[in-house]
Amino acid sequence: MIRDWIARRWNVLRPLAGILSGLIVAACVMRLTGFQPLAAYAALWSGASGLEYGAASGEGQIALGSGHLNTFLLAQSLSAVTPLIFTGLAVAVGLRAGLFNVGAQGQMTMGALAAAAVGVIGRTGLSDAGTLNPALHVGLVLVAGAAAGAIWGIVPGILKAARGVHEVISTIMLNFIALDAVQYLVTHSLKDDAPGNQAAQSPIMASTSWLWPYVNGSNLTAGLPIALALLLIVSFMIKRTSLGYQIRAVGLGADAAGANGVPVARVLVTSMAISGAISGIAGAVQVMGIHHRYVAGVAGSFGFDGIAVALLGNLSGIGVLLGAVFFGALASGALYMQTNTNVPAPVSEIVQAAVIIFTGAKYTIAARTKNITTAKDDQDPGIVEGRTLAEGAAG
Repeated sequence: MIRDWIARRWNVLRPLAGILSGLIVAACVMRLTGFQPLAAYAALWSGASGLEYGAASGEGQIALGSGHLNTFLLAQSLSAVTPLIFTGLAVAVGLRAGLFNVGAQGQMTMGALAAAAVGVIGRTGLSDAGTLNPALHVGLVLVAGAAAGAIWGIVPGILKAARGVHEVISTIMLNFIALDAVQYLVTHSLKDDAPGNQAAQSPIMASTSWLWPYVNGSNLTAGLPIALALLLIVSFMIKRTSLGYQIRAVGLGADAAGANGVPVARVLVTSMAISGAISGIAGAVQVMGIHHRYVAGVAGSFGFDGIAVALLGNLSGIGVLLGAVFFGALASGALYMQTNTNVPAPVSEIVQAAVIIFTGAKYTIAARTKNITTAKDDQDPGIVEGRTLAEGAAG
């Protein structure tokens, strides 16, 4: 009975078990190095949630009983969640189609550069004042970011569909191409030509293309509502549309999907384009809301962190959201933990690594099971004969 109960709820229990194992491993490491895990995790929680002990004593603090809510800390935590929703969703779309998109980093970088280039349109002189309508300008910048990311995603999709090139190899290579190409552009033709500037960065974007912070001094902007809206749209598309059905069918078995009339090659290319577009929007939101120009490292490690988010979320919309909240809060709270307890912030990476190992084991086991099943089928005379007859009939 207990085994059946666990089996029915394993999709929920597995990521929770991964999180718990990560916290336990990190606690053991802290204890062995002389730190107090409970105090560290208390500080981690405060930094992630904004809930602190003591009376409210300054701007942006809201009294809550014996403690208070620090709206700046909460805003910073939510701002760390925003890009993870985008990249987690991008990776999840690819995995739904059976494609492991490791190129979100490069797609996000290309989206950021395209957004920064369109963002300077309408700027007057060397100031950040703009002449375009803000709603129009913001829309154009988002479209530019999505288009650049989609183009960078289509390339490995075409290579996969036409030549069978594994998407992991092609997307990793394209990450390096994107980073080096963008670095070249922002040190030459797209470099900020403001007097005295020596940094490899693009010109400041017109203020009409900015996403303004919700809390003074924070990085929380309208990027979060945009991410949530896109999450709902993509989730609806995957579950309720014919394209979503085709994506899921190809992900479950490309050969079977093709035999049932699904255009596998087109679905592969389309899936990678959608995945790349989402990553490109992530880059656009980063430059619109935080940097207001392209700067080196604008994509951070969000593209790779999105893989952990997608795996933890089991590729579902709500799962991606919860995974992004967990990893974003973990990253934000880790800095607060380091400041208040001297526990190194990279301890949070131990938690993240343990979660990835635990949740990613599902996909490794599934892949090995599929390979074993295929090998057995290839040795079964009945199945081999059936395939031969089917191929002859198709011919």
